Amino acid sequence: MGTSLLEFFPMRIGMIWLWLSIFLWTSISLSGTLTLKDEVGREVTFPFPPRRIVSLAPNVTEILFSLGLNEEIVGVSTHCNFPEKAKSKVPVGSYIRLDFERITSLHPDLIIGTGAGNTRDMVDRLEKLGFQTYVIYPKHFEGILRSIDHIGQVVHREREAKTIIDGMRKRSQQVIELTKGLPRPKVFIQIGEAPIVTVGKGSFADDLIRLAGGENIAGKEKEMYPHLGLEEILKRSPEVIVISSMNPKGDYQKISQGWNQWKTLPAVKTGRIHLMDSDLIDRPSPRIIDGLEELAKVLHPERFKKPLPN
Repeated sequence: MGTSLLEFFPMRIGMIWLWLSIFLWTSISLSGTLTLKDEVGREVTFPFPPRRIVSLAPNVTEILFSLGLNEEIVGVSTHCNFPEKAKSKVPVGSYIRLDFERITSLHPDLIIGTGAGNTRDMVDRLEKLGFQTYVIYPKHFEGILRSIDHIGQVVHREREAKTIIDGMRKRSQQVIELTKGLPRPKVFIQIGEAPIVTVGKGSFADDLIRLAGGENIAGKEKEMYPHLGLEEILKRSPEVIVISSMNPKGDYQKISQGWNQWKTLPAVKTGRIHLMDSDLIDRPSPRIIDGLEELAKVLHPERFKKPLPN
């Protein structure tokens, strides 16, 4: 029996849609480029997916590796120390001093930088050399999640990015729930010794203190990393002192012991002086969730006696 008109037209329309889909997909694949707006509002057009990527910041490098990339990462900044594989990549200079000659020799089809360290002049110079640069600029915990999502889109690892983001959101919500309704201890995070530098409003660590159920004694300071005099710190009476290992050559045990002479400080009276890895509390990468959990355990040890499920 022949095909009726009612059967024929849906079949024909279905075939047209199939061929149209194949045509569009092939067009996108053959064109080989993608145009996206980065986190500082610049339009960036680059080969898609990029096969030779240079990272200009440690947090970018960590995000790329967490998404499952390795061979595609051909160069990293000198301070990229995680994961271990990052140390074997070609170094292309620091935040403030890029090695443009070495970057050129790597022939990257995309460079990913950060608005928190790389300057506009650097990005402009890279563009003049013919290199497209996508810039991320996270400013808080939610911003880090967005940056992971954006880089996932840039490198065509959207599914992996979603898995990471969902996991981080779940773990942060666990911390928030466990600390809800508890008294918020006053916290002082020291990231510099001479002069004494702490974390102010707008810093990642300030956001973590809030999420972990604490109150930053410098949270109302206008500067992101303000200097506080010893007299002012004593006056604000922190109940918990966290010393960050930002300087790899710092003698942190000595710094910690130095606080013990100030017997009137609540943190000294109760022995609540702790050392934390700065990469976990001030580097906007997937590991910041580890920093949040560690900080929450320091602030509310009574609520974190059992291991948190991942």
